Amino acid sequence: MMRSWVWISAVSAAVAAVALAWPRMKGPDLSRGAAVYAEACASCHGAKLEGQPEWRSPGPDGRLPAPPHDETGHTWHHPDSVLFRIVKEGTASVVGGGYKSDMPGFGGDLSDAEIRAVIAYIKSAWPERERSYQERVSQGN
Repeated sequence: MMRSWVWISAVSAAVAAVALAWPRMKGPDLSRGAAVYAEACASCHGAKLEGQPEWRSPGPDGRLPAPPHDETGHTWHHPDSVLFRIVKEGTASVVGGGYKSDMPGFGGDLSDAEIRAVIAYIKSAWPERERSYQERVSQGN
């Protein structure tokens, strides 16, 4: 009888711990990230994350076109913390030093959860090599 009580108590405690931790354990909502990306990002970065043509060369205004967010770009070279700040604050704010960019900050339009969901959506499109590299960079930051 005592063993049954101990076992039931242990299972109940485990279920309660999982229930309390579930919101933190659950990853970003990729479908929400895809929807936010389509609404806020695709017009510059492309519906398929492909970026703008000639994204490595400054345009007539001296600014770089929007880079791709797929594996052909450099997004995966940056840790999550930098990607989050770029989306929230804008590229010029993060780079500093008078850098000019057409990438605005979306902190006034998107919640932190939406920004994380967009980043997760972008990362979900990367091949394993890029995802693994970016994960290591993020852990080291």
